[in-house]
Amino acid sequence: MATKKFSPTSPARRHMAVPSFDEVTKFSPEKSLLTVLKKNSGRNSYGRITVRHHGGGNKKKYRIIDFRRATVGMPATVIGVEYDPNRTAYIALIQYENGVKSYIVAPTGLKDGDVVYTGAGSDIKIGNTMPISAIPVGTIIHNIELYPGKGAQLVRSAGAAAQLMAKENGMAQVRLPSGEVRLVRLDCNATIGTVSNIEHDTVKLGKAGKTRHLGIRPTVRGSVMNPCDHPHGGGEGKSPVGRPSPVTPWGKPALGYKTRNKKARTNKFIVKSRHAN
Repeated sequence: MATKKFSPTSPARRHMAVPSFDEVTKFSPEKSLLTVLKKNSGRNSYGRITVRHHGGGNKKKYRIIDFRRATVGMPATVIGVEYDPNRTAYIALIQYENGVKSYIVAPTGLKDGDVVYTGAGSDIKIGNTMPISAIPVGTIIHNIELYPGKGAQLVRSAGAAAQLMAKENGMAQVRLPSGEVRLVRLDCNATIGTVSNIEHDTVKLGKAGKTRHLGIRPTVRGSVMNPCDHPHGGGEGKSPVGRPSPVTPWGKPALGYKTRNKKARTNKFIVKSRHAN
């Protein structure tokens, strides 16, 4: 995948870089795999805003993705690779021999006409899903399960890839994109390859309007607010924060504040922290 740039015919165009969609081969979604995606604009069931700066955005429908890959032993042919407005990665529409269609997260290099398999006897080929016990050490994987049969939960975003480092005592050591090394059960499934749309992080929106299309509303700096609205507010002219470090509107540290529970029961599965040197 590459990005497309523009001549600087306007301030917005000067630095704009958008996906070229070279990998996309199908431009209309499969209607049987669409469902309504209701907007809540950051509001909870009481109608109160719990996540700020959400709202508006372009109308979109959710594509039902098969993260479980439960159809074992039956080959499936790739019909097309599509853009998905709900995620950074591209998705692939596959059709099994029995005629059932489903969406999967498309790995880099998957093309129309390719055949993918699910199960322990599958080849080590891009797009194939199998238990980690059947994958050789050193293989690049994505769409990793944490609980057998639940469906992929790790390494699903654009350009992400994990590496299988070791296998022992019924557990596998997997190095995640963050650098964290984590233990995963050998009977959990994973998919071979790297997630598509590798250059997603090079995209530059270029103009404020594109941010609004994504459903992101404007963010106002705390320093320009009144003291009653934000701890950074008030003062004559441009004033400093007035605290040892910046804080949120509710007074919690905004930089370097660890939010992970030190007593989380999953801590025992972390072999090496992503913060380790």
